[in-house]
This record gives sequence, C-alpha cells and structure tokens, in this order.
Amino acid sequence: MLELQNVTGGYANIPVLKEVSFKVGDGELVGLIGLNGAGKSTTIKEIIGLLSPYAGTIEVDGLTLRSNSTAYRKKMGYIPETPSLYEELTLKEHLELVAMAYDLDWNHTFKRAMDLLQLFRLDDKLDWFPVHFSKGMKQKVMIISALMVEPSLLIVDEPFLGLDPLAIQQFTELLSQLKKQGTSILMSTHVLDSAEKMCDRFVILHQGQVKSQGDLATLRRELGQEAASLNDIYLSLTMDDEVLA
Repeated sequence: MLELQNVTGGYANIPVLKEVSFKVGDGELVGLIGLNGAGKSTTIKEIIGLLSPYAGTIEVDGLTLRSNSTAYRKKMGYIPETPSLYEELTLKEHLELVAMAYDLDWNHTFKRAMDLLQLFRLDDKLDWFPVHFSKGMKQKVMIISALMVEPSLLIVDEPFLGLDPLAIQQFTELLSQLKKQGTSILMSTHVLDSAEKMCDRFVILHQGQVKSQGDLATLRRELGQEAASLNDIYLSLTMDDEVLA
C-alpha cells in the first residue's frame, strides 16, 4: 500500500505540492487527476525518490526511502510518460539490466518478460536496438520492464501516449489482472474519460493541493450532481480558481 501524509515539496526554491495526503490500497487503481502543472509529475517524482519532500512522509508497504531505500525501490514498478532507453543496448539487454537492478533471478524473470513480449508482439525483436523502435514500441518496452519485476506498487504516468488501440486494450486488461493479484496502482492522467472507466478512486490535484478525493459516487455527492462525469466534477472543483488566477 502507498500512503502520503502531508507531503509538501517540489524543486529547489520552487514549492509545488502543499500538504498532499492520499492512499492507494492493495488491489486498488487510483487516478491522480489534474491538468498540466497541477502537480501530478512532481507527486510521482517524490514517490519514486527523484525528489525529496520538504515535509511529510511517503510509505510503501510501511517502508520509506530513509528507513530502507533499496527495499523501498524494489517494491515499485514505474512507467514514465516519455520512454527512456539506452541506444547502445538491445531489447534483451535492457531487460537483463532491469533484472540486475532489482536483484532478480534471470530465468524466472525472463519467463515473465517473455509472456509480456509475446502479448505486445515484441518477442521476435530481442536483438533490436532502440533506434529501430517506434515510439509505441519504446513505450511497450517501458511497460514490460515495469511489469516483469512483479511490483507491489505500479506507478503509471500518462500510460497511453503512443500506444495503438490494441496495445491500449491489452494494457488495460493487464492493469485489471494486476489489481486482482493485489497490486496497488497509481495512474496519473489528464485523459478523464479513460480514467473514469478504469479507476476505483480519484485524487484530484489542482495547483499542488488535493481538491477532493474518493470514488465517482462520492465525488458526485459532494458536487450535488448524481449524473456528473469526472470531467464535469474536475471543472466544477477547479474553474473558480482558474478564473481568479
């Protein structure tokens, strides 16, 4: 389980997040919702350890970066918005590097990776270098790299960019399977129509603060509109602030 308590943070001399608190339970998919600049990417960077909070705590299965950084990081799989691959490494060498970083048994991990490679139609491209991959293929490599480690917590940042419709469907089904296995999933997106269909609960970020959180029914009750879409809810919660700004 992921838990943030009163996290305030950002970049050097540029505060972004203000007392952000939320949880992602076991087997739960929570959507981190907000427009560009709302603080979604900063929140993710705080969780994965690229940034350190000014204040507050972040725990994954009771671990923190300070208490045990290695065990903390091994709990996570991360799919970034923009694929990042080493141009001098083949696809197979990328997977081997991930296995070494997580100190995993290669034979077991490769079997898991092969299942994913076959699903995404990359199993015949193990000797390819990234220069030969399309953006969608690179994104699939990032998905496979994150899922092959069988993480307790999966963090997904704008996951569908560059994926074809079939890959989107396959990835969506994978997320559903992971939930059933007890994986905690935090998905950052501003594509609210997709989030509404997929997520169990939502954390709505605006200007670095949690404006509201809960499942769709809870958010609708707070708004007083039982038929409101997630997009309607977000606009209602944030429009006045945008006008004032």
